[in-house]
Amino acid sequence: MMDLTGKVVLITGASRGIGAASAVAFAEAGAKVALVARSADQIEALAQDIGDAAIAITCDVASYADVVAAIDQTEAAFGPLDIFVGNAGLLDPISHLATADPDAWGKTIDVNLKGVFNGMRAAMPGMIERGAGTIITVSSGAAHGPVEAWSSYCSSKAGAFMLTRCADKEARDKGLRVMGLSPGTVATDMQRDIKASGINPVSQLEWSDHIPPEWPAQALVWMCSSDADEFCGTDISLRDEDIRRRVGLT
Repeated sequence: MMDLTGKVVLITGASRGIGAASAVAFAEAGAKVALVARSADQIEALAQDIGDAAIAITCDVASYADVVAAIDQTEAAFGPLDIFVGNAGLLDPISHLATADPDAWGKTIDVNLKGVFNGMRAAMPGMIERGAGTIITVSSGAAHGPVEAWSSYCSSKAGAFMLTRCADKEARDKGLRVMGLSPGTVATDMQRDIKASGINPVSQLEWSDHIPPEWPAQALVWMCSSDADEFCGTDISLRDEDIRRRVGLT
C-alpha cells in the first residue's frame, strides 16, 4: 500500500460499493478523506467507522453549487484538495431507447456526465493554482462500446471519458494528473439491479463472476502514484491482467 499521509481526498458516491471501499482504502493509506453522497446516514456512519481521518458531506453532484460547497468544506477541515475521485453514478433507466423514460434518462446524464464536469470544474482551479492534483473518474467498458438497454449509461460514460481526455489535454502541463478507471463488473448493489433486469448479457453473469469493490478501491489508490503516470488522459482497465499485477491484485 502506498503512503498518502498528508494528502486530502474527496470521493463522490461514497455511501456504498466502490465509493465506500475507496474511502476505507484511502484512509488506510494515510489520507484525509471527504465522503460525499446524497445518503447522509450512510456516509456519516462510514465516517464514524473510519475516524478522525474522514468527514461526511451531503451533496448532489448534479448541482455545481453543491460540489463547490463540498470542496470548500473539505478544504476547511483538512486543507487543500489533492485528489478528486468522481465515482457517483446511476444506471437507470435499464430500458430500450424506444421505451425509455425521458426524465430518468436525463437524470443519469445529470449525474454521470454533468456530475463529472461539475467535479472537474470545481476542483481544477485550485489544483492548477497549486501546480499539482489528481482527478480520477470511475469509468466503464460501457464508455467504449454499446450495451443493450443501457443507452443513458453508455452515453454518459462515453461523455465522461471525453471529459477526462479534455481535462488532461488542458491541464497536464499545469501539473494535473487526470485519468479514468474502468473496473469491469463489480459486486455492488448496481449489479443486483442489472441481474434483476435480465435484459442483456451482463445480467446473465453470476455473482461470483464479479470482482469485489475492494479491488477497484486499491486500484484508485495505486493510480495516485507515479507508476500510473503513463495512463494520464485515458482509462485504465482493471480487466487487464498486467494492470492487476501492477496494482497488486494477483
